[in-house]
Amino acid sequence: MNFSPLNDRSLIEVSGDDAENFLDNILTCKVAGLSKGQASFGALLTPQGKILFDFFLIKTGAGYLLDVSSQLCPEFIKRLTFYRLRAKVTIEHRPDPKVFAIWGADISTSDMCIKDPRLDAMGVRNYSGLAPQGNETDYTAHRIANGIAQGGHDFEYNNAYPHEVLMDQFGGVDFKKGCYVGQEVVSRMQHRGTAKKRIIIVKSNASLPPQGTTITADDKPAGTLGSVVMNQGLAMLRLDRIARAEKILAGTTELTTELPDWVNFKMPEND
Repeated sequence: MNFSPLNDRSLIEVSGDDAENFLDNILTCKVAGLSKGQASFGALLTPQGKILFDFFLIKTGAGYLLDVSSQLCPEFIKRLTFYRLRAKVTIEHRPDPKVFAIWGADISTSDMCIKDPRLDAMGVRNYSGLAPQGNETDYTAHRIANGIAQGGHDFEYNNAYPHEVLMDQFGGVDFKKGCYVGQEVVSRMQHRGTAKKRIIIVKSNASLPPQGTTITADDKPAGTLGSVVMNQGLAMLRLDRIARAEKILAGTTELTTELPDWVNFKMPEND
């Protein structure tokens, strides 16, 4: 069993008579019908369909908890308040409990220890504050190995579409629900299959250069390196360019690329 404190995460509580409808009408993920202790992963988008905030959404007895980036927490509360209008909801920052990731063993779930809705291999999120301390780098390595992106590390907020960060692959977008902010653009990308860039796994025989390093495919810009642990990382890449390339470089370091084994798309065919 592996434990990791996630010190860069914070909790927001949304409660009140209209909480379910309020969230369901603005977020990409499934909200209506969640049972206590169930979770979704989703985003709040710009009207142009780009990710402003991403989060875990957990149904509790009192309403919903949103597990979000600590850095973005104040702005997220401000944006939720902007959309609240006359809805009967209360939006509050919850400084406690702390957030932990646990993986590598079967763990009982509850409304304060939820199964990661993205991928079974990612384990659970624990919000009881009772988990022991661990190494946050171990969680980053685990996340990279499973091809799971993190906002602010693998993509810039307000500059990436849900498809590009694989949210369409692990249920971060509910394509069966009604309208939400940015829905028109995201639905068009889904139906037309127009996502040219995707976050995928990259590897090297040597240690990878720092996050943010430009990646080239046969000397053409192909993307940017994201999270890195030793010789493995994630990168947002133009799939059409890397599929045809003979040499892919991050700076001067040669890379190989790999699709996560759980995605349902393939590399473009070479011409």
